[in-house]
Amino acid sequence: MASYVVMEPPEGGPEQAVLVRDGFALLAFIMPFLWFLWHRMWLEALAAFAAALLIGALGTVEGWSVAATVASLCLSLFVALEARNLRVAMLARRGWSEWGIVDAASRDEAETRYMSGLLSEGAEARNETTAPPAFTEKPLPGRVSGRTHEPALGLFTYPGAR
Repeated sequence: MASYVVMEPPEGGPEQAVLVRDGFALLAFIMPFLWFLWHRMWLEALAAFAAALLIGALGTVEGWSVAATVASLCLSLFVALEARNLRVAMLARRGWSEWGIVDAASRDEAETRYMSGLLSEGAEARNETTAPPAFTEKPLPGRVSGRTHEPALGLFTYPGAR
């Protein structure tokens, strides 16, 4: 199962929410600069381009070609591991809010679980005015985790999360 971070736009409904899968981004490993540009992450693309230029310049110095190769692989590995978390941070900078984390086997299943979580939140809000529930049920593992503020796997925490 994979974890998906659900980001809701500042304007618009839940149908415009973005599900960002947590995990290794192969295309970000192969071509980090272009991956950042594709996702409109301008600052990250500029930083990746500057780092690539610096490492390339280091590789032209005599005796540093092996170190430059290792540094380039390390940079690509770091970007591939953290690209999805950087995308979530970029969306948060642009005013998007984190709804929560959904565990699912596929993207379609994650969307279904997200929508069912929205429906259950709406039903709970309507039931609060009538009568309290007879018992409270804890969510099962692998279900919608709701509006948690815990970071997903990765090196960075999300802005505003504590």
